[in-house]
Amino acid sequence: MLKTRIIPCVLLKNAQLVKSIEFKDFRTIGHLTSTVRIYNARNVDELIILDIDASKNKQIDFESIEDLAKECFMPLTIGGGIKTLDDIQKILNLGADKIAINSKALEDSEFIVKAANRFGAQCIVCSIDVKRKEDHFCVYNKGELLDINPLELALKYESLGAGEILLTSVDFEGRAQGYDLELLSLFKNKLKIPLIINGGLGKPSDAIKALNMGADALAGAYIFHFSQYTPKDIKEELAKEGFAVRLC
Repeated sequence: MLKTRIIPCVLLKNAQLVKSIEFKDFRTIGHLTSTVRIYNARNVDELIILDIDASKNKQIDFESIEDLAKECFMPLTIGGGIKTLDDIQKILNLGADKIAINSKALEDSEFIVKAANRFGAQCIVCSIDVKRKEDHFCVYNKGELLDINPLELALKYESLGAGEILLTSVDFEGRAQGYDLELLSLFKNKLKIPLIINGGLGKPSDAIKALNMGADALAGAYIFHFSQYTPKDIKEELAKEGFAVRLC
């Protein structure tokens, strides 16, 4: 049985790790290396770092990525600003295990095919940000709502070779009030590849609800720095409910 993963998902901005609320109102978590050392000690399963400066058409901060990778003793996913296969190669060479692509996948879906063929599907995480518009969900990218169904987009990415989907609810991101279960319900039992849900994790019961709604892995930021709960607390509660987790 595959084990449920607990994954900090944080943003890289101005060479600092930060969290946000709805991708705004940034709050510094800490220095790169010291924060990663904390994650190492707290037994998290993976780490996702999204470079938001690079996502805004700036240069990828390869130097910071290298510093992160040197300290990180868990699987590391890097996203933000990836535009070419050479970008992916360089990030993997620096020590990352996976890359996350968002805007590039929207602009050129064939890039997923090329990346998966060259590096393997297990390296390719397609990131989809979602925001509500009246009574339905839309894909959200670079501050704009796109008339794209997020489930249809995820299924397309899966067919093109993505190894995982990182699904973020922008409306719930950073609020620590629980995941968007209505959004998750659209995806339940629809994908063959793992679905990582992000945005809203605030307490162990939020994790249980998301997994019961079909998520395969759980990402968050606030809970790991600004609450009394640790990754171990979440895993112990999941184990009590019968979910397979890595406890040591």
